[in-house]
Amino acid sequence: MNRRKFLSGIALTSASLAVSAEAQSQQKPQSKAPVTKEAVRTDFKRPILISSANGINGSDGGYTLLTRGHDPLDAVMFLLKTQEDDPNDDSVGYGGLPNEDGVVELDSCCMHGPTRRAGSVAGVREIKNVAAVARLVMERTNHVMLVGEGAQKFAVAQGFKRQDLLTEHSRKIWMLWKEAMSNQDNWGPGLSSPGWKSPVPLGKPQARAEIVERLNQIAAEIGIEPEFRQHAIDCVLHPPTGTIHCSAVTENGDMAGGTTTSGLAWKIAGRAGDSPIIGAGCYTDQDVGSAGATGTGEECIKICGAHTIVENMRKGMDPKEACLDALRRIVHNHEDDRNKIKFISMQFYALRKDGAYAGVSLWSHDTNEAS
Repeated sequence: MNRRKFLSGIALTSASLAVSAEAQSQQKPQSKAPVTKEAVRTDFKRPILISSANGINGSDGGYTLLTRGHDPLDAVMFLLKTQEDDPNDDSVGYGGLPNEDGVVELDSCCMHGPTRRAGSVAGVREIKNVAAVARLVMERTNHVMLVGEGAQKFAVAQGFKRQDLLTEHSRKIWMLWKEAMSNQDNWGPGLSSPGWKSPVPLGKPQARAEIVERLNQIAAEIGIEPEFRQHAIDCVLHPPTGTIHCSAVTENGDMAGGTTTSGLAWKIAGRAGDSPIIGAGCYTDQDVGSAGATGTGEECIKICGAHTIVENMRKGMDPKEACLDALRRIVHNHEDDRNKIKFISMQFYALRKDGAYAGVSLWSHDTNEAS
C-alpha cells in the first residue's frame, strides 16, 4: 500500500455509535442505529500522521517531513497550511465560508508535545494562515490565546499580510443562505434548549423537496454554476463546521497536534467553537497521545472532547474506545433524543504515543425525512 492510500485510510477512518441504552452500556449497537465506517489498525510503526479527510492534500508533504526527522509540529503545520491556502476549500483559510455578516473569521490552536506548550487564536479576520499565527503565539509570547483584533495585530506585527478571505465562490454560497434561509440563523433557541425546534421539516418529503427546488432556483438566479449548486444547497441546509485536525508522532515518539477552521458557516460574528480551545478541539500530551475534533464545536466544548480522549487513553483505553466514550458523553447530554442528535456532526481523532490511532464519527449528518 503506498503512502497516499495509507494516509487516506487514516484520514477517513471512523467508527459507529448507536444512540441507545445499549451504546451507553458499551454493548453492541442495534442494527437499526446509524452507523459509519469503522477502522482501527495496530500493525504499523512510527512515524504516524493522521488527519481529518479534508487534510489529505497536505498529508504526503507532512509525512515526508516526519520521515526526514523534522519536528512533529512542522509536519502538522504543513498539512494545515496546504488547505488554508486553497481557495477551493471552503472549510478553512482563504475561501472559507463566512459568518452571517459575510465576513470570514478563522480559529486555530496547536500543541507541542516535547516542550509541552500551546498556542491559540480565535475570531481572526483578514489573516489566512491562522495555524501559523497560533504557533507564533506559543513561541513568541507569554500567552496561550489571542483573539479578534488583538490576534490580527499580532499577526501583522509578525509579518503576515492582511487580505480579503472571501472568494467569489464562498460569497455566492453566503448569498444563497442569506436570501433563502437567513431567518433560520443562530439567534434562536439552541439544540439544548427546551424551546428548540427542528430547522428542517422532518417526516415531510414533499416539503423538503419544495425547499430544495426553491434553493435551486435562487442558486441559478445569483449565478452559482450548475456543478456547484448541490454543494451550495447542502451548505445552506446543513451549515458546515469546516475544520481540519492533524496529529503526528515521530519515530522517536515526539508528538504534536493542531486544528484550524473557518468555523460554523453563517455563525454569529465573534462565535468561537472548539477549534481554538486547548482541550476541546485539540490536545496533545507527550506522555500519552494526541487528539482532536471536527464538527459541532459547541458539543465538543461541553465535554472537553480532545482532553477527555487523551485522559481516557492515559487510563488504559485504546484510541477507539477513548473516542467512543467521548461521543457517548455528547449523546448523554441530549438524553438519547435522536431528533436532536441527528443535527450534531461530531468526529474525533486519536493518536496514541505508540502509534495506535482511531477515528470515530457520530451519525451521518443526514437530517432528511428518511433518517
